[in-house]
Amino acid sequence: MYRFALQMSGKTEIAEEVTQDVFVVVMKSAKRYDSERGSVAAFLYGIARNFVLRAMERERSYITLLDDPASDYADRLAREGEDILGELTQNERMETLRKAVLALPPAYREVVVLCDLHERDYAEAAVALGCAIGTVRSRLHRARALLAEKMRASERCAV
Repeated sequence: MYRFALQMSGKTEIAEEVTQDVFVVVMKSAKRYDSERGSVAAFLYGIARNFVLRAMERERSYITLLDDPASDYADRLAREGEDILGELTQNERMETLRKAVLALPPAYREVVVLCDLHERDYAEAAVALGCAIGTVRSRLHRARALLAEKMRASERCAV
């Protein structure tokens, strides 16, 4: 739940709050879970999704950088003797992708996080999001197209 909330919001504070809130809800009202409607994971993702969307609505300035991957970069490179240019390029691409995911509208971001990052199938994502499988498929298709467009634009700017 923490990782889902972090990838949806980009903020550790929101992720921590959501994780706690999800499990408080589960402890208080576990009776609401209906195995006929979906898996436990889908139930938990659905609760987390609602809390994340509420927190993001409160924040409104939710698009931030995730933890800085380059904070101790020089020390690590000196210790490991890695290919500096290759790793810098990879880190830049990953950071660009993180920013692109965070910049997606929430409806698209949540399907990318659930299906691509958390490897949930369409049916489980549909239960968690409270929508039809076809809706998940179409949102995921559109989200991937938007991400590809943003990545191509980023690469053009870098050249």
